Formats: sequence, C-alpha cells, structure tokens
Amino acid sequence: MADPIRQWLRARPLMTDLAVALVCFVLVAPVTAATAYHQNASIPVYLVLLAISCVPLLARSRWPVQVASATVLIGVVEFVLVPVNGPPPAAVGFALFAVATRTDRRTAWRSGACAAVALTTAGLFTRPGVEDLPQNLGLIAWTCLSVAVGDAVRSRRELLASAMERAERAERTREEEARRRVTEERMRIARELHDVVAHHITLVNAQAGVAHHLMRTDPEHAYQALERIRDTSRAALDELRATVGLLRNSGEQSAPREPAPGLAGLDDLLEAFRHSGLPVRLERAGTPVELPPITDLTAYRIIQEALTNSHKHAGPASARVRLEFGADTLRLTVEDDGRSPVGRGTGPLGAAAGPGAGPGAGTGHGMIGMHERARAAGGTLAAGPRPGGGFRIHAELPLPAGTGRKGCCP
Repeated sequence: MADPIRQWLRARPLMTDLAVALVCFVLVAPVTAATAYHQNASIPVYLVLLAISCVPLLARSRWPVQVASATVLIGVVEFVLVPVNGPPPAAVGFALFAVATRTDRRTAWRSGACAAVALTTAGLFTRPGVEDLPQNLGLIAWTCLSVAVGDAVRSRRELLASAMERAERAERTREEEARRRVTEERMRIARELHDVVAHHITLVNAQAGVAHHLMRTDPEHAYQALERIRDTSRAALDELRATVGLLRNSGEQSAPREPAPGLAGLDDLLEAFRHSGLPVRLERAGTPVELPPITDLTAYRIIQEALTNSHKHAGPASARVRLEFGADTLRLTVEDDGRSPVGRGTGPLGAAAGPGAGPGAGTGHGMIGMHERARAAGGTLAAGPRPGGGFRIHAELPLPAGTGRKGCCP
C-alpha cells in the first residue's frame, strides 16, 4: 500500500510539498502552543510564526537550497522577534533534509553548516544567558541531524538504484547470451541437416539414375545400384536421427546419439561418390594425427559438401581430395575439373548464382556452411574457380599443440 502512495506523490511534486508543509505544521503546532503557554506568550502569534516558517516548504522540490535559505532567514527573524526558549525551527530541518536528498553531499553539508552558524549566532545574540547555552548549541545538533538523515536516505536510494541497474544489465546480458546461444545452436543444426540431406539425396538421385539406365540392359548392375540406394538412405536416416537428437533436452542423457562422422570414414565417403559416377582421387601428405572432434567433423563435412557440389554442378568431371598434415595445421583441398562453377558460389562467402544460372544453380547455403564450419574450428576457407577450369576448395584448420601422432585416417 505504501509503494503506490509513494509513487503517486513522486509523480505530483506540488502535492508532496504541500503534504510536507502540513505535516511540519501539524507535528510542531502542539509543541509550539505548549511553549507559548509556558512562556506566557500569545499562542496565536506563535502559531502564525510557525505557519510562516512552513510556507517556503511548498517549493522545496524545485528549489531546495533556496528554500533552506528562506527557512533559516525566517528562523533568525523569529529569534529576533521572539527571544524566548522554544523548540528548534522544524521547517529548517525539513528544508535541510530536502537539500541532502536532492543535491550532492558537499552542497548538503555546506548548507547545513551555514544554517547552523546562522541559527546559533542568532540564538547567542538574542538569548545570551548561560542557562540558554545548551538550547543554543542544540541548534547545531538539529541542523547536522537533518543533513545526516537526508544524506543517508540519498545514499540508500543511490545504492538501490545502482543495484537495480546492475540487475537489469545482468538480466539483459543473460537474455542476449541466451539468444546468441540459441542462434548458434540453430545454425549448427541447420548446417548438419543441410550437409546430411544434400549429400545423401544427391547420391540417391545419382544412383537412382544409374539404376534406371541399367534396369533393362544390365539388371545385375542395376540391382547393385539399388542396394547402394538402400544403404545410402539408411545412412541418411541414421544421421538425421542423430541430428534431430540435438533438438532434445540436453538433460536427457538416455537419448540415442550416433557418433559424429570424421575422417575415419573418408574412404567410405569417397567410395559412395565413385559409385554415384564421380571419380575421386585421394592424396595424403604428412603424418596423420589424432584430430580434435570439432576439427575432425569440420574436415569431413567440408570434403563431403565440396564433393556434393562437384557432383551436382560440375557436370562430367573428376575430383581430387588432398589432405596435408602439418606441424600445427591441417590443410585440405578439394578440386574438380568441371566446366562451370555456376551454382557453387564464387564470392568470398559463396553467394549463390544469380537468376538464369540454370537448373544446377544452388542456394549457396552449402558454401556459407563450409565457411562457418571453418571459422568455428578456428580456421579459414577459400573457394573459387580454378584457372584451368573447374572449382577449388581449400581450407586450413589449426591443430592443437602436442597433438598425438596417431592414425586418424585409414
């Protein structure tokens, strides 16, 4: 209930100032009346002077320092007009509190010091008796207390505001990090699905064409092509099942997962392309090493996508795959001698061919995926047409220091 009232008053500073002035008058009026009665003075006069001292508080939100100065001046005038013992000027305390909460600490304490000097000096001149000394010195404590309470309130507000800002910033950072991770995971799954579907469907399409062509003239070879279609489709289903498993909750440890492909299955991959009608030659240089999982998968997928593009877009052609294991870098090159790079993307990001590229034109997602995979593994990839015709993919993937010299490839 207090928070809505506080928010309502904060949105209406004039109403807040009026409420503060009324509270000041209501709280101090009984004490002022009792003091006037005890001093045998006129109670109405004392109440009028109290009301006058509260009037500047109506503008404390807009001009806190000026209001504090006005209340101090009224207090000094009251000491001169009514030089009797009485309560400390309450309006000065409310005004100094407003100065402390609405300005900086230095301004607040300077205002409090000036008010204390002015009021104490006026009290000592108008009430010079020793019996009045404690009350005169009490004005210093009254002004310092008002400033100290206001300063504490302001410090607490700043602390709460800072904590809220840090919490909001942390929340924004968590949300941005969550969105970034979701985007990265979505792109990773998209790359996997593209590589699996594009590769296997390309092989199935080529093998189906071979089977259709040989069905009547060479049933035995047509039957073998159908067997390869069956094996390829089964492999596609297995990889799709493993990829779709990535969409499951990571907490489900029992979710079935197939091992990620790597260069250990390179010979089977090349053999599948050879059966589909793309002659592929494999060359190796250097000593094979045991690759990190991300590098192993990246190299396999780049070779797979590059050969898929060659099979789809190069026309009658042959391809060459070269693996070169260096001290700290794995270099792999896939090139073909096809007649046209159309559909395979010739720009730095593998942009898809424009309108009119023909039926072999691709979407460019495969080339973009190869660049993304190479960057994710900390490497680089370059793609473009060969000077003598055909297309060339070259990637360099870093190897961690101290990689064991174990056979990673058959």
